[in-house]
This record gives sequence, structure tokens and C-alpha cells, in this order.
Amino acid sequence: MNLVQRELRIRTAQPGDVDALVSWWNDGAVMAHAGFPNGLGITHERVNKQLTENREGVRELLILEDGGVPIGEMNYRAGTSGTAEIGIKICDAAKQNAGRGRRYLTMLLLELFRMGFQKIRLDTDLGNRRAQHVYELLGFRKIGIRYDSWTDQLGNLRSAVDYELLPGELNRFD
Repeated sequence: MNLVQRELRIRTAQPGDVDALVSWWNDGAVMAHAGFPNGLGITHERVNKQLTENREGVRELLILEDGGVPIGEMNYRAGTSGTAEIGIKICDAAKQNAGRGRRYLTMLLLELFRMGFQKIRLDTDLGNRRAQHVYELLGFRKIGIRYDSWTDQLGNLRSAVDYELLPGELNRFD
């Protein structure tokens, strides 16, 4: 994948991105919102293996660039019945809270619908109000809350909010 909108770019992750991905995913400050305040403890080998599993239209790990500089990552994977599940993380704290997430999501969502997906799903931590606000601005509908559905690294029960979006419901942020 290679999507460009002005200074923003979404591209398929490559072997040269492994160091950045390992750094981001092992950084507790970056991963705390997802329930991993100690980071993932992921290795270069495991990230390299994930890259070999990239299959356009099936599942891809993607890099977010701003002005040619990697600042985060996204992913999607095909589910059943024309559904894609997505995730996004702007890892550079200095690049958060400036509207980039909405723009990156708009770019990816438009592409996934163009590729033929009929429904996009995602979830987020119940406490991640900032993400919920962005998803709802884009038109995602809350379809459920899974209370106390998993345990984080510190042994705390966590809850997740599930969202979905159909093509005609997208509020674009270009």
C-alpha cells in the first residue's frame, strides 16, 4: 500500500522499519493506552516475521509518515464477510492531537472500501476517550462494550469498546 495526501503517507512496512517498530512497541509510554505500560517485549525477529505475513488485501502492517519521517503505524486484516479490522497508533507524542489521526484513518478507510471491504471494525480501551472521540467523529458506531474482558500487564481487568463503520457512514477528514 502507498497512500499519499499532502505531507502524510501510509505505506507498507518494510524490513528497514523493524528498528522503529521494535522501539515503539517496547516503549511503555507508547503502549500504555493499549494496556502494555511495560511495552510488548517484542524482538526484532518477531517483527521481521510479522512483515513476512503482509499480504495486500488480506493483512498489512503499515507505516505512517509525516514529511517523510515515520511517526507511527497502522494495520488491517481481512475478517469474514467483507469485514476488515484495523488499528492505528501515532507513536511520536509530538505528532499527536493535531488531527493527523483523523486524516490517516480517512485515507485508510477510503482505500479499504475501494478494495471492496463492506464493513470496518475496530476496538479501543474503554478509558481511551480521545480515540473514541476520533472514531465517532469519523462516523464509527459503537456496537458494544466488553467489560472486564482482558487483563493488562499489571493484572488489572480492562474493558474494550467495539466500533464498526459502513461505507456510507464515513465522515471524511481530508
